[in-house]
Amino acid sequence: MAHIHTQKCIPSQRSHNDLAWNIRKFLKNRLQDFPFAGNLREVLPWSASAWSHTDLPRLKEGMVSAQFWSAYVPCSSQHMDAVQLTLEQIDLIRRLVNLYPNQMTFVTDASGIEEVHKTGKIASLIGVEGGHSIGTSLSVLRMFYQLGARYLTLTHTCNTPWADCCKVDEPGKYPHIGGLSKFGKLVVHEMNRLGMIVDLSHVSVPTMLDALSTSKAPVIFSHSSAHAICNSSRNVPDHVLQKIALNGGLVMVAFYPHFLSCSSQATLEDVIVHINHIREVAGVDHVGIGAGYDGVNLVPKGLEDVSKYPYLFASLLASDKWSEADIAKVAGKNLIRVFKEVEAVSKQLKDAKTEISPPVPTTPCNQTAN
Repeated sequence: MAHIHTQKCIPSQRSHNDLAWNIRKFLKNRLQDFPFAGNLREVLPWSASAWSHTDLPRLKEGMVSAQFWSAYVPCSSQHMDAVQLTLEQIDLIRRLVNLYPNQMTFVTDASGIEEVHKTGKIASLIGVEGGHSIGTSLSVLRMFYQLGARYLTLTHTCNTPWADCCKVDEPGKYPHIGGLSKFGKLVVHEMNRLGMIVDLSHVSVPTMLDALSTSKAPVIFSHSSAHAICNSSRNVPDHVLQKIALNGGLVMVAFYPHFLSCSSQATLEDVIVHINHIREVAGVDHVGIGAGYDGVNLVPKGLEDVSKYPYLFASLLASDKWSEADIAKVAGKNLIRVFKEVEAVSKQLKDAKTEISPPVPTTPCNQTAN
């Protein structure tokens, strides 16, 4: 493997890891039973699971210095207990980070990522995966922000009452809304005001376009790939990639084979094909690494777990298309730039004292007794 200096001098940041859901699934969130500092490849049930790719030794081996941990709850919880379950996942992530103060530090801003990187620890952030988690409430959105969530994926694999997911783009399916509803646009505006990154992975193409035309700040795709290479509805079409470049946003490549090769098998080289395509269409400032470890049961050959990231960057460096400065952008600088621009827009809106509140419906349940 080629030696690569960028891994040592800049934060290597990943936008999506579903470890927290696996802890819930396997251990019911009981962290006393979770040997995160050990080799989970030798510990049941992790060693027997195709969904397990992450532990502290492998994160260190992979030179990961910053990670967004996903607070995910399934679509089956929508209109039921999604808010409570998401709160429990945020609590889990925060407790996990606090249990390992010598290895991880909880972070809520871009400068924090850079500062923690200097200490050699993993800057740990929270992203909420799925708009159903906010229960169609801007108040809940604001509280998630207060608890440390710094991006929201507008949908998961289900429509919300205010946004269409990627499923509606599949053959034989029909739009629920046709993009974002009026309330959905309020969600985007409020995220801009708060300083929360708008994440468009999992959404339909019309929702992508509505969000891009609504947001005053750059947006991201936290774990998606290029539709021109693999025509999965989870991937980003070229005309949206062009708009991402204008928006200043970022597409972070997912490692799930069905999004890379449209099959159950893929390789490290397939990931590079997607990275190169996004670079060609949107530019080197608009591509990053999303991965999606612990949220998939299939991974590319050569990128079997979080320890393998240096092999990806070494392969890029071996190409005459990539300089170390370019790879530094893909490895983390692009996401830090987006995060800082989102924070700058938030400051501008807060200085203007702009607050978004939904209209209150005039129904009997809103009337109070004298």
